[in-house]
Amino acid sequence: MASPQRSRKPSLAKDSLASSSSYLDDHLEYKTRQSHQSGPTTSIDGIIEQPARLPRNTMSSLSLSSRRSISAIPPSPVVAQESGPVHTISHTNCVPELDDPARLVATIFYNAAAPSHSHPHPDQSPQSKPTDFLPPPEIVAGSAPTTRIEEYPLEPPAPEPEPLDHLYGPFVSQLCLTHFLSTLDSLLIHNEPEQRRLTSSHRCLATDPCRPRIMEVTFSPPPNPTYLPSELLSKHESIYKFEREWNCEVIIQPSNIHRRYKRLCVFDMDSTLIQQEVIDEIAAFVGVQSEVSAITARAMNGELDFAASLRARVALLKGVPGDVFEKLKPKITITPGARELCECLKRLGCTLAVCSGGFQPLADWLAGELGLDHAFANHLITDPKTNTLTGELHPDYPIVDGEHKKNLLLSMAKEKGIRLEQTMAVGDGANDIPMLRAAGLGVAWRAKSKVQMEAPARLNVGEGLSDLIYLLGLTSVEVAELLRD
Repeated sequence: MASPQRSRKPSLAKDSLASSSSYLDDHLEYKTRQSHQSGPTTSIDGIIEQPARLPRNTMSSLSLSSRRSISAIPPSPVVAQESGPVHTISHTNCVPELDDPARLVATIFYNAAAPSHSHPHPDQSPQSKPTDFLPPPEIVAGSAPTTRIEEYPLEPPAPEPEPLDHLYGPFVSQLCLTHFLSTLDSLLIHNEPEQRRLTSSHRCLATDPCRPRIMEVTFSPPPNPTYLPSELLSKHESIYKFEREWNCEVIIQPSNIHRRYKRLCVFDMDSTLIQQEVIDEIAAFVGVQSEVSAITARAMNGELDFAASLRARVALLKGVPGDVFEKLKPKITITPGARELCECLKRLGCTLAVCSGGFQPLADWLAGELGLDHAFANHLITDPKTNTLTGELHPDYPIVDGEHKKNLLLSMAKEKGIRLEQTMAVGDGANDIPMLRAAGLGVAWRAKSKVQMEAPARLNVGEGLSDLIYLLGLTSVEVAELLRD
């Protein structure tokens, strides 16, 4: 007697993938039959599987025609062939939700050049004794707008933060990224209930995917703007705490096309594109460097009116030889990365300008060295008889102070038909603050404390000015391609 025909078992053989039925279809049909049985369901399927947790992107063409899509983002466009796999495009970047919130992008820079902890492990540090002198609390350089406790704008930080970057890796580690996302998630507490689910993605902008120094994180939704406007997000105490613990800095921008396509970039000169303060270098020629440097420091910190302080410093330069600028050029040090940054921006079609509170001869020289399109600075009067500086500013030219820098940025953008969102400004002194605020992206580069607090963004831990190119979303591979001859 012939044995009864056994029921066909589901198979994942090659032929089954091309047929109208699939293992998933058989499994769903089995579950459907089980759901109509009376009594409690004791199978593992009935206990742990829910309809919302069904696998996605694996439905056959027959299943998709007879059932609703189980994609995470309805509706999802389906790319299907007559036979074979079915691919559902369901990524949020491909098919945004109907009420897709605004997105922000955070660029995390790890301070690889200055590790924050000198000991291999905190448990291996020298054991202290009750009689040992305890050093005063310190703020790690580059981890906050100031390293002086008395100038710290918030509640003084703990003197010894946990060395999380050293414990989990001296780079933007997975734990660092997880902590950052947790910090962002905690700031959504004041959002509406439907706007409290953090969605994010990230990518490494550096060449080393195992030890990334620069990471870009795109996330949404932003915190409730009535509680925390997006432009103040990077200044929140939670972000400061994260930066200190992980020895990094975060710059947050809107994630839009204007971030990626800058068309105008304006730089300060002294202590930005170059590493010196030119007026201090000139003062050294006549032995008044200490007096001039003291005034310069107070002016850059915003303690003095810039125009008045400039006149006072220029007056001390009376009698300096008129060829002093030619003698200074060999001593000027261009900031590391400045050439590469300018070259990248030029090849991207960006107009470049220097707006300096220094002096026109050196601004013109620097524009030639870096390929800048415009140079604006102060003009000194030279006595033609003695060929020496008179200690006065030329009255036919305006003083390039903070307000004038901002006006130059606005006028250049208007003249060239460039939207302010597509402009960028970089500076370090108090007279740069109006320009930094007016630009689409204003970055305080290793700036004075007052500037770092008031500028939209700050960067102290970058290896050079060329790191600013990553704020446009470029990767190191793309930067290398731009710099290739």
